[in-house]
Amino acid sequence: MIEVKNLSKTYANATPLTAACATIAKGEIISIIGPSGTGKSTFLRCLNGLETPTSGEIWIDGVKLGEKGTNLSQIRQKMGMVFQSFNLFSHLTVVENIMLAPVDLLGLSRQDAYNEALRLLRTVGLAEKAHHYPDELSGGQKQRVAIVRALAMHPDILLFDEPTSALDPTMVGEVLTVIRYLAKAGLTMLIVTHEMKFARDVSTRIFYMDEGIIYEEGPPSQIFDHPQKNRTRVFVNRLKLFQRQITARDFDFVAMVNDLTEFAHRHALPAAKTLKFQQIFEEICVAVILPVLPDTGFVLEFMATASEDHAHCEVELSWMGERFHPFEQGDHLAIKIALAMTQKAEYTFTRDKDLDATTVWGENRLKIEF
Repeated sequence: MIEVKNLSKTYANATPLTAACATIAKGEIISIIGPSGTGKSTFLRCLNGLETPTSGEIWIDGVKLGEKGTNLSQIRQKMGMVFQSFNLFSHLTVVENIMLAPVDLLGLSRQDAYNEALRLLRTVGLAEKAHHYPDELSGGQKQRVAIVRALAMHPDILLFDEPTSALDPTMVGEVLTVIRYLAKAGLTMLIVTHEMKFARDVSTRIFYMDEGIIYEEGPPSQIFDHPQKNRTRVFVNRLKLFQRQITARDFDFVAMVNDLTEFAHRHALPAAKTLKFQQIFEEICVAVILPVLPDTGFVLEFMATASEDHAHCEVELSWMGERFHPFEQGDHLAIKIALAMTQKAEYTFTRDKDLDATTVWGENRLKIEF
């Protein structure tokens, strides 16, 4: 039903989307999660034609958006959108807000549009509010009206842009209940949300967005219980994260040690955990790995994470280059110091398949848990 290929969107001072790709089948319910500023809302707005992509392709039911001759208005009629800020017309009553588009765009008579609006309002428990104005409603009621307004166009696809973010916490449940009800009706839905339990319960798939792409996607059980990628794991587990790149031998060692120490202190990590982070950085990252890298043109990634309760900490190091196993080829004393009192340490090497079979070059990755 929906296919997105290498979608990018650049503004004057930001690039929220760099190369987003997705295929969404009819009837799927996709929850889109991720940190703020990672392109989730921009992705929906591009799908609905509210934003024009900088590059890439969007296909809806085999029709390419933006192609000459494409009737964008006709495609958008199949796609309803619910915004976080409701966007109801304050000078119109609830029922008039709902009737407006079916009368103007679908050509329904006012009586037919009125009857359908009342029917839909009953499904969300708001028939008695039909002749009230938006300012007379609570936030949760306004959002339910906004959902009904989208449904009145009989869309095949519904897009929800953080539908509960503007609500008082006491009103979130009533909106989520309506969306759960819609999920059983067979509509294709894409939902940008920060409600993780809701996303797990209602979705057929989860998109985790980061770095301008759909960084990881899969069923809720994978994304929430067994995420495959680091940033996903950090996000869903609410881990505390410290991340730096070293790109030169003469990097500012003192500043990075101070930053790492400050990270540990800011999150009140125990002294033993703080010391272990420092030892791994100094003994493995600096003393073992850095000396075998070229003088220039390298990127050594250092990522430290800690769980909310500080029970689980982890360091991950990664770099591109020839295969180098620190535990086997590095200084044994430095390795012994770094790995003392750790629970698990593993090294993996993924060879670059585009290179000649005799060339042992690829991604080195080291993970230490304590």
